[in-house]
Amino acid sequence: MLKYIIKRILQAIPMLIAVSIIIYALLQFMPGDPLDMYLENPNASPEVIEKMKESYGLNDPIPVQYLNWAKNLLKGDWGRSYNSRRPVLDLLAERIGPTLQLTVTAFILSVVVAIPLGIFGAIKKGKPFDYVTTTLTFLGISMPVFWFGLMLQLIFSVHLGWLPTAGRVTVGAAYSGSFLDVARHLVLPAIVLSLIYIAGWSRYARSNFLEVMNQDYIRTARAKGLKEGSVLGKHAFRNALISLITVITLDIPVLFSGAVVTEAVFSWPGMGSFMKDALDKQDYPVLMGILMINALLVILSNLLADILYAVFDPRIKYD
Repeated sequence: MLKYIIKRILQAIPMLIAVSIIIYALLQFMPGDPLDMYLENPNASPEVIEKMKESYGLNDPIPVQYLNWAKNLLKGDWGRSYNSRRPVLDLLAERIGPTLQLTVTAFILSVVVAIPLGIFGAIKKGKPFDYVTTTLTFLGISMPVFWFGLMLQLIFSVHLGWLPTAGRVTVGAAYSGSFLDVARHLVLPAIVLSLIYIAGWSRYARSNFLEVMNQDYIRTARAKGLKEGSVLGKHAFRNALISLITVITLDIPVLFSGAVVTEAVFSWPGMGSFMKDALDKQDYPVLMGILMINALLVILSNLLADILYAVFDPRIKYD
């Protein structure tokens, strides 16, 4: 297994290089100029603008700019933000913590709710529980994220006053930044971010479980006199989970990058809102950093899926 993991990591290197070239080229061909904010300033002289372009290397051909960026990246220098002029790595370090808090919480919530919901829906097929959960999951899939977030804010923050409306901490309070304070702010955005995954994964878990329940080995296990709990837990669940692993693991980078709308609605100071600001200001070094992290997550999630296959299915062996 270790040999396989090392092999896959080595295979990922040329893939990351190819992805970085494509992303860099696409960003360069975006309309506008990263120094537009300075060009619109009447007090900025052409000489100052030219010096800024020279200092950022914007006068070099695009291939030369990419090679300079890649060379600095290997040295641990991710460049400097055009907007704040701070190192990109420092800016990402400040933002990745809140995003991990939100996405990990939403991921755990999605798994804990979706899988049991799908399994019970399959067991209770054709019964009121199945009809209710099916209706709710279809609503969850079709419901706009921003609208759902605004409704939760209206109900639980404005009308009931149970939870904070937005932000990550209570500014100015003595308990600001405490575990309980952050947890209270985390509840609503985590629910909103996990909604579509709970709906989708539960439907997939239900269909997988129903398919497994119709297999011959399940009928054989029942014919041997095994208890229903043993049949469902030991035989059906494990086999249904194998195909579900693909969906869940490959959705991890989508969950991470999909926090843009949720973070915007709840003013959550994470990577999603940071990416939105960088897009608005055409801050290419910041965008490159965020997109490269997302590309790395895609590769790691694929590797994680392959490893989990071998864990849950003893028939799969990696050399």
